[in-house]
Amino acid sequence: MVDDRDGSTPEVTTAGTRPAPRQAWAALPWLVRTAVVWSACVIVVVVGLHLLGKVAVLLAPLAIALAVTLFLTALLDPVLLRLRRLRVPPAPAALLTILLLLGILVGAGVLVWNLTAAQFSELSQQLGEGLQRSRDFVTSTLPISDAQLDKLIQQVRDGMGGGFDPVGGARTAAEVAGSTLLALVLLFFLLKDGRSMWRWVLRRLTGPNREVTAEAGRVGWRTLGSYSRGTMIIAAIDAIGIGLALVLLGVPLALPLALITFLGGFVPIIGATVAGTVAVLVALAAKGPTTALLVLAAVIAVQQIEGNLLEPLIMKRQVQLHPVVILVAVTAGTLIAGIAGAFVSVPIAAVTYRVVDTVQRHRERAAAARATPPPSAPA
Repeated sequence: MVDDRDGSTPEVTTAGTRPAPRQAWAALPWLVRTAVVWSACVIVVVVGLHLLGKVAVLLAPLAIALAVTLFLTALLDPVLLRLRRLRVPPAPAALLTILLLLGILVGAGVLVWNLTAAQFSELSQQLGEGLQRSRDFVTSTLPISDAQLDKLIQQVRDGMGGGFDPVGGARTAAEVAGSTLLALVLLFFLLKDGRSMWRWVLRRLTGPNREVTAEAGRVGWRTLGSYSRGTMIIAAIDAIGIGLALVLLGVPLALPLALITFLGGFVPIIGATVAGTVAVLVALAAKGPTTALLVLAAVIAVQQIEGNLLEPLIMKRQVQLHPVVILVAVTAGTLIAGIAGAFVSVPIAAVTYRVVDTVQRHRERAAAARATPPPSAPA
């Protein structure tokens, strides 16, 4: 049926036929249409994240090596720039930067080992005694028996992966060694040619995409650099503060516990909590409940000073994330790639947030510029 007025064919239905899909959609209430659209978006996002997680698990060694390489590159970039200002060529400057990193790591490891090699054998014993005292306290205070506590501990162990698998341990060691070697090789080339690689990518883009990509890249790189350097400084301050408290209280294994605190500082919230728990357990086993309570108070004080005073001063505002986002990111990283995933999840989340925010701001500025009429020329 053709309408003679404009020549178009209207969407009409005859008796006994079903309405057109567009008419049926328009007949739905606004709230139902909105719920359907948002539900479809959520399903697409969840499926995409699930597929991305599957790929990340399959490529976990490569993904972790890339994440660690980017983290170390951002951390060492100021050293490389200082060497480049001294007119050192790119390749020797990158090699010297990596050698400096390896020298610091190896030197610190040798120093800690020489000072505490005899004490490391006592660490498991001290932790075992602390756990036993904690067990006695729980069973004597709470309405729970030894059998129920043993069952709960066994369920936790089963959930964490059961016993030791020699084949799995060897495979994991080989993956760690391969990822470490790959990360060092990638670190050299990123330090040497990273900026030229980025310029090559930008040259392949044209129009507004090039501008927004360049801005997002600058913001993301600054965020990663600020996060890496700030996290290292805060972890060192935590280790020094808690280690000093352990020394003053006469707790043994103060240096290994300070080292554990430093490493735990790279996993926000959870890492500091685990490191503080280990220190309290050792103090409980070695010195008793009074010293353990004093160590707990020192750990809480150091963490409060870090979170409320040092972190806002050291970390720039562009790096800060809400604690809920941090907990979700650390949990997701741990589930995907274990401890390594927990280390790299928060910087990935921070960089992603800043890049997305930069792109959104750029689009808003572009939309406002298009909406603003150009000034009229003077007569």
